[in-house]
This record gives sequence, C-alpha cells and structure tokens, in this order.
Amino acid sequence: MKNKLLLLTSLIMVAAMLLTACEGETVEVTRVVKETVVEKETVVQKETVVQKETVIETVVEKETVIVEGTPEVREVEVTKEVIKEVEKEVIVTATPVPGGVFSGAYPYQVPPVGHFNAYATNGIPQGLGIYQSLYQPPLAMYYWADGTWMPLLGTDWEIDQDAATLTVNLREGVMWSNGDDFTAEDVLVTFNCRRLAKGTVWRFLDRVEAIDDYTVVFHMSEPSTVVERYVVRNEYIKDRATYGEWSDKVQALVDEGLDSDSDEWNALLQEFNEFRPESVNATGPYNIDVASINEARLTLLKNESSWLADTVKFDKVYLYNGETPTVTPIVLAQEVDYATHGFPPATEKAFKDAGIRILRPPIYSGPALFFNHTIYPFNVPEVRRAIAHAIDRNENGTVSLGESGKAVVYMAGFSDNIVPLWIDDTDALNQYDLDREAAAAMLEELGFSRGDDGVWVTDQGDRMEYELTAPAEYADWSAAAENLAEQLTEFGIATTFRGVEFTQHPIEVNQGDFELAIRAWGSGNPHPHFSFVADLYTHNIEAPEGPGMSFEMVQPTECCGEFDFEANIDNQTVGLDADAQKAMVAETAKAFNELLPIIPLWERYGNNPAMDGLHTCGWLPDDNKIYANSPYADSFTVMMILDGTLYPCNQ
Repeated sequence: MKNKLLLLTSLIMVAAMLLTACEGETVEVTRVVKETVVEKETVVQKETVVQKETVIETVVEKETVIVEGTPEVREVEVTKEVIKEVEKEVIVTATPVPGGVFSGAYPYQVPPVGHFNAYATNGIPQGLGIYQSLYQPPLAMYYWADGTWMPLLGTDWEIDQDAATLTVNLREGVMWSNGDDFTAEDVLVTFNCRRLAKGTVWRFLDRVEAIDDYTVVFHMSEPSTVVERYVVRNEYIKDRATYGEWSDKVQALVDEGLDSDSDEWNALLQEFNEFRPESVNATGPYNIDVASINEARLTLLKNESSWLADTVKFDKVYLYNGETPTVTPIVLAQEVDYATHGFPPATEKAFKDAGIRILRPPIYSGPALFFNHTIYPFNVPEVRRAIAHAIDRNENGTVSLGESGKAVVYMAGFSDNIVPLWIDDTDALNQYDLDREAAAAMLEELGFSRGDDGVWVTDQGDRMEYELTAPAEYADWSAAAENLAEQLTEFGIATTFRGVEFTQHPIEVNQGDFELAIRAWGSGNPHPHFSFVADLYTHNIEAPEGPGMSFEMVQPTECCGEFDFEANIDNQTVGLDADAQKAMVAETAKAFNELLPIIPLWERYGNNPAMDGLHTCGWLPDDNKIYANSPYADSFTVMMILDGTLYPCNQ
C-alpha cells in the first residue's frame, strides 16, 4: 500500500472476506481505509483495495508422457485459471458537502498583547492579514491579469478629473453583525480614523463626504490614479458603532484647523492607539469567535447576516497561529488547507514528495538589506554600492527559498516583473553583478583598507563589524540573513546575525535600534508608487515608533541632480497622464538605483501548499488568471472563498 502523506493520525485496518460464487470466479477483498479525525468527523481520503482475482492465462508446465513405452518429461503450454493478488489505489471522488471547514494559517498575537483595535499595533483584525477580507472586506478586490475588479462593499465608482473626485456607490442591503445597516457613515468613519493614524491615502485627499446613505465622494488635492487603489482596495471598512466617537474627535480637530503635526492630534492618536474594543463588528461572511482564540488557533464563524452568507461554502474557518517552524508540521499533517508562509527548500521538497500541490504566484516584493543611515559609513552611497557588488543575490535567494527566491535584476525598488512596463531604457539601471574585486576597489578608493585579520577598516579607523537582525520566525528571511552575514564576513565586513521576535523586529527598526536589518522591499500593488512607499516611507519617514533608518529624502545624484524622493514619489501618481507618470517613475527608479538606500536581495514567489482535493475542492488550474494575483495584496484564495469557487469536500 502506498503511504504518500505523513499523517499524525493512525492508519485503521479493516479486513473483510467476501466470498461469491460466480461462474467459477472467486474474489477475496482486503480493504484498507485511511482516516483523518477532525472534531469527531471522519474524512476518507483514499482507499487501497487488494483483490484476489481469478484470471485466465497461459502457463508453461512440465508433464510426463509415454513415448514408445518410455516415460519422458516435456514442457507444454497449458491454458488455466490462476488466482492472483492485485493491489489497486482508489482516489475518492471529491464530493461537495454542506457546511464544512476551511483551515488556513497566519501568525497573530494572543490577548492581552493581541487586541481588537484594527488601527493599532498588534491588532488581531489586521494582524490576520489576507483573511481580514472575510470579516471586514474592502470596497473591492482586484484581478491583476486583466485589470478588472471584484466588487464587494462598493458596487461601482468613477473618477472625475475636472472635479478631482472619486465617487463610490455602496452596496445596499448590507448589515453589520451587530444588526446595524451598513451605510456611507461607516466609510467616513473608516477614513477619518485612517487620517488620525496618518495613513498615506491622506497625502492625496482633502476630505471625504457622504452624499447620501450609499454614495461617498472622496475629494482629492489633485486627481491621481493611485487614489482608486488606496480607497477601493487598501482600506478595510470598519464600523461607526465601534469607531464613530474617534471619527468625531478627528473631525473636531480638522474643523479647528489643526493637522497631524499638532500636539493635540498626536495626543489623540496616542489615546486612540490605547483603545481596546471587545470584539469585531463584521459585514463579511465570517467573524472572529473571540472565545476561540488561543495560542494554537482561532475560529471564524459564519456571519449569517452577511450578504455573502449564502455564497460562501464553508461554515467556519480555522486559522492556525504561528510562523513557518510552527506551521510546517501542521501542513504535513494535512490539517491546513492553504498556507502563505515562506517555506525553506527542504520543506518544500517534503511537501512535493508527499504529493502536496505547490502554488507559485508572484509576490512583487521580497527581503532587502536595510541600513541605519546614522551610522558611518552606511550613509555613504559608494559603500552601499560596494556592498551590493559583494553580495551573491542568486545564492542568497536559492538558499532561502529555492526556486521561489529569484535574485533581483534591475535594482529599481520595485518588481522586475513590472519594471519593463514603466521604464523603457532598462539598460540605464546598474544591475550590480557579483564582483567582489570591484567592490574592494571601490572601498579602497574611499581610503578603506583591510586589517591583519582581513576585516575592512574605514578611513576613520573604525572596523567594519556589525550586527544584522531579522525576524527569527520568518524562515526565509532568517535564512537570507544568515547567508548574507556569511557572505559579508567572507568579503571582510564582519557580520553577526541575530534573530528577533517577529512582532518586535519592526519596532526596533522603526526606533532606529539596529545597524543592519532585513525588512521588506516592494509591494503587491500595480503602481510602483506603492513599492517606493514600502522602500522609503514604511521604515523611514512614516515609521510610527521613531526615525527608522534615517535616510534623508533629498539627496544629490549624478543621474537626476538634487533629487527629492518624497516629492517625486508623491507626485508620480498625480493626474491621469500615464506617460507623465512613467517619466517620474523612471527618474525615481534611476535615483534609487544609483543611491541604493536599501539593497533588494531577491524577489519572492509563493511556494504555497494547497491541499487540493483533500478537504477543500474547486482550486483552479495553475494557468488560471487569478494566480497572477499576489497571494497577499489580492489573495486569490480569499477571493475564491468569497465567490464560492472553493468548497468543502470529503469532510
């Protein structure tokens, strides 16, 4: 019997003898059934049947015959019935069943550290990442392959360039799980609270107003193509019952003429960050069962009042807690139907050997080497360029994620997949090929030299010896950091890796409490603007806990003169003229490529295990357009749950 999968459950042997008289044929059947027990439910995955069947075949036998009175042994062909054992494996046909469970995995913080403020650090609603759309969906989600939308709380919308507005029509008849009607007031509250939290979308908005209960108008400072994405997709809509009072307080400050730099605003923000709702109010087809939350997993129960309650096929969703080391054995045990974690090459091989389907969509981002620019010589562009030449990015990606870690080529600050769409002259970008001799020469030109132990010493007499940190639980980033530390040390920059708990690491980086760190570059959004924000805003000028990496946003460049990154990143989205935007994106990419404020290492592709046909069915084939979506920015799995494509089977 084939045993393809590693199971935590035991094999149950059931033997039965079936004797049947039928025209001289005897069949003996031994049946073996594998079972997985899930809350006392038996899931039959596949059967192996061993049969003893009577078959007709020709065999050669020896027999004694009398030839001229003398016995003689001869070989003769004889046709006769022979009983043979035949082993057959039978895959159980996927059968849709009512109800059922979808099991996913995503790391979250357990209360009291974890809480239900969807705007504050360690909030569980936003901490569940892609699955937030199941209970607090955005206005719509996006199909990357053809640029179409999946309307959710918004039904349609229109940009008026002359009026500089985006008008969104909302879905009528939607209810919150507390019984309130969903209206335009909820959208206003959502964006007012985002304004309080200093969200990037408010760089492009002047105000938001409700025309009636189901029409919202977003007034832009100038028309911009990215406002549609920020408004329609990036914001998960929250409720007025929970956040209305905070929206009112923000509006009062705005009416007084105060802005986000005022003491009053920052005091209110601090108070808001300490706000702790008791639960989540949901419009989506599921909601968080607060009582179910523990260290191992939590449960999303179906929200029967949702307009999507009759569309989705699962009654509940289990989300297992933990990063890659914790989730890996659960996946191998077939307790998780889908996971987005970055699994090391050896683990992916184990999945494949076990017959688990691997989905490999583009993610449009990856890990980068971040510098603390307050530390000399990391504030010197030539040093950063030399380090880029000293790193074997191909090796780093392969060690970290196998074929899912593809070395960055263009070093433009956004995905190689879309660089040719925005930059005509890609030859103008330095690809920073591996060349350690050139890297050494660049440092020597700066007056650096190697010490007796081979470690570089700066022109100021300081040894180049540093600590590199990364989230300890991120298996791919930790592997990248370990390999990078080895490569830099071999080159003569003595580097020690230290893993930091994954929720603490961004805080330390944002506070500037690091020397070198691995954080994300790029973004799963179609416009490069969003990637530049991730590169230069998230852990820099918009770092909530402090100065971040302290990269000055106005820098002298050879390519583009004195270059203002912030102004260009903000302005490259202004207007609806695609050619003008392309020109500004290209300039920003060239300046990024020259200065390398961070060094993108490799672009991540998913190696997402999907238990196709085990407990869930309906997974689309690999060539379907939906897999052009990033598994994070517009999760194809969540979209297939929301539209009913995925359904429970064999449960």
